[in-house]
Amino acid sequence: MFKKGSALYSILTGVCPKCHYESMYINKNPYILQDTLKIHDHCSHCKTKYRLEPSFFYGSMYVSYGVGIAFAVASFIISYLFLGTSLNLSFISIIITLVIFGPVIMRLSRNIWINLFMKYDKTLAKKES
Repeated sequence: MFKKGSALYSILTGVCPKCHYESMYINKNPYILQDTLKIHDHCSHCKTKYRLEPSFFYGSMYVSYGVGIAFAVASFIISYLFLGTSLNLSFISIIITLVIFGPVIMRLSRNIWINLFMKYDKTLAKKES
């Protein structure tokens, strides 16, 4: 399920959706905020162009909303139901979670968005550079 060749692998690791060889991002660490959304123009292994059209990744904002809601709900369930905190403290934990995981949510959203339009290609993955 979480191995090379699956969309989940590409989404969680941020590698090229076509060959799964190199990271799409210039800096792999999402917490270096100046580089959080900077991606390579294309994959150096399979030459896949990451920006299919100008403003391609604007669509990932819609995905980001859903991913953010998932993180918020998880934070609420953990803090309110499992830890038994007050409702106010649970909402504070949601805000803290969204701030801390903001860069990760942005990258996950971009990874999901590009994987909706590009699929893994075994022939590209086997090609040697």
